[in-house]
Amino acid sequence: MMQAYVAYRGTWERRFRSPWGRALIAAALMVSLVLDGIFLAVDRLHSPAADRLEHPADPVTDAQSRNQVVEPAQQIVTVARLQNPTAGYLLMSCKNHDDPPYQGAVYLNFTLPAGAHAESFFRNVAATMVAHGWYEGLPPNQHLHGVTLYKKGVTAIVYPDSDDASMGTMRLYGECRNLNDHRNDTTGWVDITGEFNPTR
Repeated sequence: MMQAYVAYRGTWERRFRSPWGRALIAAALMVSLVLDGIFLAVDRLHSPAADRLEHPADPVTDAQSRNQVVEPAQQIVTVARLQNPTAGYLLMSCKNHDDPPYQGAVYLNFTLPAGAHAESFFRNVAATMVAHGWYEGLPPNQHLHGVTLYKKGVTAIVYPDSDDASMGTMRLYGECRNLNDHRNDTTGWVDITGEFNPTR
């Protein structure tokens, strides 16, 4: 029995010392190193997005977060001739309900022109804003006839009100670059309707 084991062990030692055996060991080690490298690369590819959210390169102030969305909202209202706008502003968390970083957000409602057909009206809004430097994205999935517009880090979603065919809604979201701590803020939406001049 002992002789059989010694012979078996000797056979395997000779195989691993042969050029073929060494090549097999080297290949196994190489596969292990390559897989480790892929794992690290994938981990690095995923971490920058989370890292950018936690530590934006150029943090902004509360006033800058507000201006980033209020001024484009004013531009869209004026250029697209949105009628009778009412609007609210909120600094909202990009992560959860409370924690930084935050982004500015504007929720705005407006009246559709009498007799306006929703599809053509919102297509015209998109075309008008594209002519003024905005980019059109994919339409929002949950809002029929809605349009999505982008410009300088701001996303604007404009769509018909699902509960009232005579109304439209616009949502604007800024960049997640405000690191100020607002976890203990007691204020919510702030009415900013007075900052818009409706086209009559």
